Amino acid sequence: MVNTKLKIYKYICTVLNEPRNHIIKKFIIMKSLKLTFFALAGALLLAAAPAHAQKAPAPATAAAPAKASLIAWTTDIHDFGEIKKGVPASHDFTFKNTTKQTILITDVKAACGCTATNYTKTPIKPGETGSVTATYNAANGGAFSKTVTVTTNDSEVPKILSIKGKVLEPQS
Repeated sequence: MVNTKLKIYKYICTVLNEPRNHIIKKFIIMKSLKLTFFALAGALLLAAAPAHAQKAPAPATAAAPAKASLIAWTTDIHDFGEIKKGVPASHDFTFKNTTKQTILITDVKAACGCTATNYTKTPIKPGETGSVTATYNAANGGAFSKTVTVTTNDSEVPKILSIKGKVLEPQS
């Protein structure tokens, strides 16, 4: 392939009666002009694309803000204080259904794998109470702060419960 290009360059040099390095410079200039042209064309196409993009139709009415749950939680933060390393610590977050409808906890998610959860899985009628239990495994020493997200059928906004404390290293 290199031999072929060299032969072509030599042929062009003899036909045009110019030194070889002048022809190579012209080829390089032409190549860079082509690349510049295609780069500009691409940039123009990208710049023009958002102007021609279809816009989603505006909703007829403004979206109502998501309503918060009317469930009455006893507390949403618990401080374990100091706990021993390797000894899991649990807390029951309790709530009362103060709404006029039956409540069902649809999802409970801990922020990480170091926190396990359990919750009332049966429907909670108006006036009844339910609970979400958060258990921290205390596997690592030091301060911790974790969250548990609770989703119910009465609200689009999940409830965030928090646990915190400090895991003490065992005395040697």
